Amino acid sequence: MTSTDPLAVMLEARSVALVGASPRAGSLGARMTGEVAKSPARPRTYLVNPRYGEIGGVPCHPGLADLPEPVDLALLAVPDAALEDQVRAAAAAGARSAVIFGSAFEPGAEPGLRDRIAAIAQAAGMPVCGAGCMGFVNVARGLRAIGYTEPDPLPAGPVALVTHSGSVFSALLRTRRAFGFTVAVSSGQELVTPAAAYARYALTLPETKILALVLETVRDAPALRSMLADAAARDIPVVLLAAGTSAAARSLVAAHSGALAAGDGAWQALASAYGAHLVSDLAELADTLELLSLTRRDGRPPAARGHGIATVHDSGFERAHTADLAAALHVPFAPLADFTRQRLAAVLDPGLEPGNPLDVWGTGRDAESLFTETLAALADDPGVGAVALAVDLVPEYDGDDSYREALLTAAAKTPKPVCVLASIPAAIDQQAADRLRAAGIPVLESTRTGLLALRHLLGHGGPAQKPAATPAPGVVPEKDAAADAARRDRWTARLAASVLTGADLFDLLRDYGIPAVQARAAASAEAALAAAEAVGYPVALKTDQPGLAHKSDVGGVRLGIASPAELAAAYRDLSARLGPLVTVTGMASAGPELILGMARDPALGPLIVIGAGGILAEYLSDRAVALPPLTPAAAADLIAGQRFARLLAGFRGHPAADLAAVAAAVAAFSVLVTDLGDHLEAFDINPLICGPAGPVAVDALCLAAVGRPCPG
Repeated sequence: MTSTDPLAVMLEARSVALVGASPRAGSLGARMTGEVAKSPARPRTYLVNPRYGEIGGVPCHPGLADLPEPVDLALLAVPDAALEDQVRAAAAAGARSAVIFGSAFEPGAEPGLRDRIAAIAQAAGMPVCGAGCMGFVNVARGLRAIGYTEPDPLPAGPVALVTHSGSVFSALLRTRRAFGFTVAVSSGQELVTPAAAYARYALTLPETKILALVLETVRDAPALRSMLADAAARDIPVVLLAAGTSAAARSLVAAHSGALAAGDGAWQALASAYGAHLVSDLAELADTLELLSLTRRDGRPPAARGHGIATVHDSGFERAHTADLAAALHVPFAPLADFTRQRLAAVLDPGLEPGNPLDVWGTGRDAESLFTETLAALADDPGVGAVALAVDLVPEYDGDDSYREALLTAAAKTPKPVCVLASIPAAIDQQAADRLRAAGIPVLESTRTGLLALRHLLGHGGPAQKPAATPAPGVVPEKDAAADAARRDRWTARLAASVLTGADLFDLLRDYGIPAVQARAAASAEAALAAAEAVGYPVALKTDQPGLAHKSDVGGVRLGIASPAELAAAYRDLSARLGPLVTVTGMASAGPELILGMARDPALGPLIVIGAGGILAEYLSDRAVALPPLTPAAAADLIAGQRFARLLAGFRGHPAADLAAVAAAVAAFSVLVTDLGDHLEAFDINPLICGPAGPVAVDALCLAAVGRPCPG
């Protein structure tokens, strides 16, 4: 062992202590011993259990202190009640790392067992896998550090897997799919070592071409973001399956692991920021991993290609069904060139139209040559990025292997991905699928997840997938670093020292380059009249009393006040009902409204949220969530992917908004959030009115991190 990285020492251990080794068949201690013995690297192993002098003819040591050398790795297959003592013994004996299979919980035990175990390991500089985990396998380096029986040999391949779930760990190791692993880690509760650390190790392995993450929570957000940025820089696809996107799931995650899960939108923000592929279920994960594995075998993406798919069908209904699903999932079909249509027409039966998706089933004659030529013709089209034979791939009882042979022949003629898009997983002929996979042809096992996998493949590395934000400073160019630092410090001090008025918030927005209406604070009728003269009629009058977050709900907003008399009357009403503090603001021209805000995720910190504002918020429920900071280009991409973008582009005679100015305002707000987010619990601009002359903020609300409202 030459590595000085503690985690590499653990994952490539050459000496292993098996604490709790047992001769009892089926026990954790016996399985652990048997699995480590299957390690191709043949590490030096030491059995540890005071109950036995030997197991199977191999000497058994009474404790870790009795071993002839400090081991690289101690596997702890002991009851939870013994865990603290054994972790302490491992640290005292100089063990460099440990795996804790148990859950580190015992009814009636002292509270804080997990914290005490973590403290012991951290003081000793010991990485720890677990508690509550399956262990890990390092296929690339030949080590099996698991306590549960898994396939032998394990499938080798380009995928590095890090999962909080032991069940997912085992299921993926046992899948029949056409992908294998460099390293697979079941990290469990991560008492000491977070998922990001294992993933970063995996990126150091030259064999790793794809990273799969199955996560319940984010325990070390800076480490995870740094690792994702590194993976993006190396063009290594990251496929992420996350739990905790719903409120119910977040409570289950907390109950299971004691950790907070990233909330609704936070996982998508994380994935979008670093070009990771967020999948919605295990079936989509498996299809995506197979497609990426078989099309990136040398670590490089497929040859230069178009940005749409093409599919060939033997069923009119399934062609229409696929088209419906693709439209719903935003998977684009490539438009075909005229020469491709002519080439298809030359081989199709009369009555069949050359198009995409393509139905080729007519008389059924010469099926092999028909499918071969149509697949090859579509692959040759410059607009097509990947081709799928969308058939059920059921067992053919008459022995017809036309589909398989057509796929093999067509795939050999093109560097573009050629795959099977099956519809019913349970109907797939496994022997046919195995033969195709062995030849490098992915078999995607359902229409929906297969289409999504194709979307991930074609989208990887595209402009919208490049990281829009990184934890490193300087993502958003700074014209004057000293002035920017002074601005940040000035507003940080203001937030800490006092409650900001509504007028203060408009000053804050303008200071960060976000257009806002003119505003003045007032605490009397005379002051309100003077403020209106300074702002210029017509004006809006809004209560500014602390604690009233939703001013409209309590009748605290009057719009379009055109004269001093109207203002005086409005002030009398508001002050009598709600209190004397008000803000007088200018009026903005009508236009599409957006809500631009900051929300705080417990794991990832401040997030940018943007959605439709005004009454349309009830009808266009889509919203975009992103990690700050954002460049103007990234902000434009964020907006473009939402339905409310159509409103900004102009509709029914309404002029288009200045989209570049809107994106610049969103980017500027993201700088504000980057600077001040640690001092804010929430911040909303509602609405941001967007018109041809650019956006303007007409109302704002913030909540300081200490819980003080900052009305606007």
